[in-house]
Amino acid sequence: MAPPILKLDDIFLNFGGTPLLAGANLQVEAGDKICLVGRNGSGKSTLLKIAAGIVEAQSGEVFRHPSSTVRYLEQAPDFAGFKTVQAYAEAGLGPGDDPYRVAYLLSHLGLTGDEDPNNLSGGEARRAALARVLAPEPDILLLDEPTNHLDLPTIEWLEGELQKSRSALVLISHDRRFLEKVSTATVWLDRGTSRRLDRGFAHFEVWRDQVLEAEELEQHKLGKAIEREEHWLRYGVTARRKRNMRRLGELQTMRSQYRGHKGPQGTVQAAASDAQESGKLVIEAEKITKTFGHRLIVAPFSIRVHRGDCIGLVGPNGAGKTTLLKMLTGQLAPDSGTVKLGTNLEIATLDQKRDDIDPENTLANYLTDGRGESLLVNGEQRHVTGYMKEFLFQPEQARTPIKNLSGGERARLMLARILSRPTNLLILDEPTNDLDLETLDLLQEIVAGFPGTVIVVSHDRDFLDRTVTSTIAPTVPDAPDGRWIEYAGGYSDMLAQRKGAMEERRRAEKAAEKPRAEPTTPAADTSKGKVKLSYKQKFALENLPKEIAKAEAEIAKREEKMADPNLFSKDPATFNRFAAEMEKLRDSLTTMEEEWLELEMLREELEG
Repeated sequence: MAPPILKLDDIFLNFGGTPLLAGANLQVEAGDKICLVGRNGSGKSTLLKIAAGIVEAQSGEVFRHPSSTVRYLEQAPDFAGFKTVQAYAEAGLGPGDDPYRVAYLLSHLGLTGDEDPNNLSGGEARRAALARVLAPEPDILLLDEPTNHLDLPTIEWLEGELQKSRSALVLISHDRRFLEKVSTATVWLDRGTSRRLDRGFAHFEVWRDQVLEAEELEQHKLGKAIEREEHWLRYGVTARRKRNMRRLGELQTMRSQYRGHKGPQGTVQAAASDAQESGKLVIEAEKITKTFGHRLIVAPFSIRVHRGDCIGLVGPNGAGKTTLLKMLTGQLAPDSGTVKLGTNLEIATLDQKRDDIDPENTLANYLTDGRGESLLVNGEQRHVTGYMKEFLFQPEQARTPIKNLSGGERARLMLARILSRPTNLLILDEPTNDLDLETLDLLQEIVAGFPGTVIVVSHDRDFLDRTVTSTIAPTVPDAPDGRWIEYAGGYSDMLAQRKGAMEERRRAEKAAEKPRAEPTTPAADTSKGKVKLSYKQKFALENLPKEIAKAEAEIAKREEKMADPNLFSKDPATFNRFAAEMEKLRDSLTTMEEEWLELEMLREELEG
């Protein structure tokens, strides 16, 4: 086995109170693609900074191979002394590095290189920093949240770059899909220590749950062993005094281990506050448009959003997602067309511009709007510290300023605030930025179970696939021209429908290239017969949803009956019959759903 090019051994770091790192390890060999995962505040970024030499550990060993080059992605790049972004990126090159690679990277990251570093947005600054660390193709790349502020096309491009890169990689990210595609090993930082899995992130969550279950079992066994020893000391036959003293010492050691065990951090427990039910029709937009200068942002676009819908909005940065969102929610008037909002709407918004929070404000004051020590949640008066605990904040943090929070903790605080307000229309603009995986799971559950309506703008493909019922995206993904289209399902469903539409278009183009017969007879002119669905297709399109609903109801009935834990033991024949019927119903449901989707795509293609 080749020696490591980077090794952190038994790293200890304490900022006061509970140690942040208490014996953490990290070993990187040439070609490794490691994702570093853990809860917000677990010390991931700190460990990465120790690996980069930016932070010094209080104890432990840090080894970097003398001939290895290391590059660390800065969260807040320092552009001092650089007149252009290109000059900043080129400053990261070493002797013998290819200067043309900077231009290649900047182009793919959506920058020209001529930008003034002092006028960059947060997202542009992140892209410039990425170009600087990727350009030298170092031996070791340390990337902390590289996908933040990147749009989906750029994230997918970055995936490809990192997959084919020869650099060893240590990566922190909240983007599940990104981690699954890039990583080949996983290091889990938990309660100050680290564990390694020599498989990619796709296998991590199952492994983590197994580790925690085994740990819980060991604690249970230790508790039982303590009970046995205490019983022996109280009631057992008195043996030699020396033996008693030895067993008493062992008991004290076991008690110390049991009391000193620090369990895993809890999970966020929360749900959105209920509001009065909105009208059935939440938003109706009819042929709305918006132009800025000579650029068309939204071509005539129409949509109906009903109560219970969860709409995803995707597209490259600058395509006009936020503009379209503001028009749909009544914050921005369209140049033409109309937007009608439904009745009884209570709107809550989680905005991506989290810097707007007053950093000097305290957590308690922010949550209560300065109205004392309590807040109203779902009609119930709650003390602010009790409510904070549900979002994993400690009571002593109530009086601390927001500026002391990490990015993930700040996102969690904003989530706590909007979920305390009654709402039936939830607007989420890049909600996944900086959230740890467990809080992301909670947000997914909240969105999936929300009784009202949700509109979410996100670049997180996994989050979209797990939550949304339809996806709005530019008709032309690589070069948005203002035309938007709504696709059924999540991000992966959208890609599949686009692929199907492109294949259909290619087939049509090939057919058009073939020599056509002269339209001398009515039979020769078949094009007119293809401009609308046949009667059979229209009938199927209208009736399939009813058949799908009927099949789902039948499946639900059998699931309810099979949920009886005594059914199999009492009546195995009935249980097996239900299972066989369920399998047939599910196969039928899948066939009907696929048929409906194909017909719906065909209808959209013919009508637009």
